[in-house]
Amino acid sequence: MKRRAWLTLGAVVLGGGGIATYAVASPSTDAAGDLQPKRPVKVYDLALKGTATGRRELPRTETRQFSLLGVSWTGLTKPLEGRAQVRTRSSETGEWTAWQDLETHIDPPEDPDERSGARGASEPLWVGPSDGVQVQVVHEDGSTSAGLPKGLEVNLVDPGIATAAEQRSAGGDADPAAFAEDVTPTPTPTESDSTSPTPTPTPTPTPTGTVTASPSATATTSPTPTPTPTPTATIPTAPPSTVPEPPIVSRAGWGADESLSPDPSEYNADVKAVFVHHTDGTNDYSCADSAAIVRGVYAYHTQTNGWNDIGYNFLVDKCGTIFEGRKGGVDLPVLGAHTYGWNRESAGIAILGNYTDAGASNAALASVARIAAWKLGQYGVDPDSTVQLKAGATQKNLAGTSFTAGSLYTFNRVSGHRDGYATECPGTSLYAQLPTVRAWASGPVQGLKVSSLTGATLSGSTYYTKGAITAKWSATTPGSLISKFELLVDGKVVATTSGTAGSAGTTLAAGTHKVAVRAVHQSGKTATTTALTVVTDTTAPTFSTTPKITLRAGTVNTTAVPVTLGWKAADNTVLKQVSLLSPTTATFGPTTTGSSRTAKSGTASTWSMKAYDVAGNTRTSSPSYTPMILQETSATKSGSWTSRSSTSYLGGKSYSSGSKGASLTWTFTGRSAAWVVSRASTSGQAYVYVDGTKVATVDLKSSTTKYRDAIWTKSWSSSAKHTVRIVVVGTSGRPTITTDGLVYIK
Repeated sequence: MKRRAWLTLGAVVLGGGGIATYAVASPSTDAAGDLQPKRPVKVYDLALKGTATGRRELPRTETRQFSLLGVSWTGLTKPLEGRAQVRTRSSETGEWTAWQDLETHIDPPEDPDERSGARGASEPLWVGPSDGVQVQVVHEDGSTSAGLPKGLEVNLVDPGIATAAEQRSAGGDADPAAFAEDVTPTPTPTESDSTSPTPTPTPTPTPTGTVTASPSATATTSPTPTPTPTPTATIPTAPPSTVPEPPIVSRAGWGADESLSPDPSEYNADVKAVFVHHTDGTNDYSCADSAAIVRGVYAYHTQTNGWNDIGYNFLVDKCGTIFEGRKGGVDLPVLGAHTYGWNRESAGIAILGNYTDAGASNAALASVARIAAWKLGQYGVDPDSTVQLKAGATQKNLAGTSFTAGSLYTFNRVSGHRDGYATECPGTSLYAQLPTVRAWASGPVQGLKVSSLTGATLSGSTYYTKGAITAKWSATTPGSLISKFELLVDGKVVATTSGTAGSAGTTLAAGTHKVAVRAVHQSGKTATTTALTVVTDTTAPTFSTTPKITLRAGTVNTTAVPVTLGWKAADNTVLKQVSLLSPTTATFGPTTTGSSRTAKSGTASTWSMKAYDVAGNTRTSSPSYTPMILQETSATKSGSWTSRSSTSYLGGKSYSSGSKGASLTWTFTGRSAAWVVSRASTSGQAYVYVDGTKVATVDLKSSTTKYRDAIWTKSWSSSAKHTVRIVVVGTSGRPTITTDGLVYIK
């Protein structure tokens, strides 16, 4: 379906009486409904006017839609010795931004033939969809514009809509009909003494050989180019690399308009080093806008700077997406325009955003490392080594190091823009991250460690398992730079995973083993964790003493008889713990062998215990015991006894006697017994006989009155028939004893 669009011309009054024209498009329709039509890249130039205060400015001006802008001026011989600031109005919210500074110290072209044709320009600044701009440029002395270069203008770039993804998501942008191919851009105001600006066409791009970032105040002379190895237009053969090529979005993928770069590519002999840059601008962009940002930079470099292509060989966004930069083949040594004086032997990689105060994301750093490793790997060099480069210009870098054209200087294979030129690029924070980039690119894998070993338990410095284990690990090197991980047992590979994996499992044979993880970097370099000692144990613990209960001293009642639970567990490796499972629950350490408990009388209870070793093997023992209470009435009496009644006694009754020699005898079959009495300050003594043998003299005297008190106990290793007889001693002055029965364990 054919689209039609109408343009309405309007005007706004500028400061000083100037007028800027702008175009507003009428609504258009599209056959695809929500699918937006493609819109070409456009660059619009607005001249800055002088003011009585000595500055050049553009008052708040309504414009066509743009998303990237910069300031440029005529020629390169006079740098912009001042401060350029911009404000923009969001086309989505209508709000004006705060003032933003532009980076104005940009690398000049190395080719002398191009220096006279190219324009001086600031770094481009991505501002997102905008429809208004305000600009001011002040000389560094703050009082006069006499030192400012001629032809100052603000350059607005609309990156257009070029990719299918952008067509699907551009519904909120300004009407694309205003930028249809059949619409000629509105002429833009240029610098003039007249109050009415004179329209001039957009500057025609001029080819360039090389160009980059910014001269610094430390440089005392203008950089002087000197012939270096001459690039060739002959397309070389792409050498294979020692590492894999990372995924790269092609120029077609990000929507490059190849008509902006008609000149053929030039090639270096090789790539000896990589220079890392930032593009400046905001870090708050959406990664969905990255292709548009790259198109904007491309249009700015060709249409505003007057270069023959985008300056960088590669660009990377904060999400780690890699974009092909300068045309000619990503696998070839394409001559770029990124680092003045050093382009003939290097490649340039720029991360979208400003990294002066904040560092780049790990995703971006990983992608920079991957490109650097791949490009340098094509020429068999280590990214974490150094190289001598021949200076193509006489100049200084940011640190004040002087370079003389034609001389050799040592650089890191992965260097920052500021290492070769007087510029803040790639930002202080990103520059501090370059050692990490070198380490990631070169290998081996950094920060490798085993974080856990599931299926095994650590005791001391040794792990114990029943056999099946899973090792989990971590590394600081991103997985995209790791070829694989290997799980090693006794030095042999038993499992292999991808470089993005974080765990692997195996089953160990019985015995002692050494377990480690080895990471293989894409370069082939390896890193191995410290080996862990792992013992495979499939033997269950044992109860060398079966759990048993014995009666102990304490207060007895029909629901709670005081007992001691005893056991002894052992293991052939390391015992971890012993747990009581019933009739109640408790957990004990490996050296504990007893616990005071209570048991319900007259009821059989299963005392189930489970022993655990550190490998996870277990053994359970579950004997059953029944505490029984024998009342006085069940005993054989001898001598004089008096029956007493009280709710304080077991069963409500007890026997008392003060007659010397009076006795009570109980016969039972069990493994533990306890004599239960009532006690007071006047209580006497009794002899205790077991199976006919006197074993104890028990004194019942107590400063406080006690009922149902198990005062004497006796236990045996096994259950058998026994007789317990108590005999009244007839203690002088306190002969009476009160007995409340006998308890035994059945």
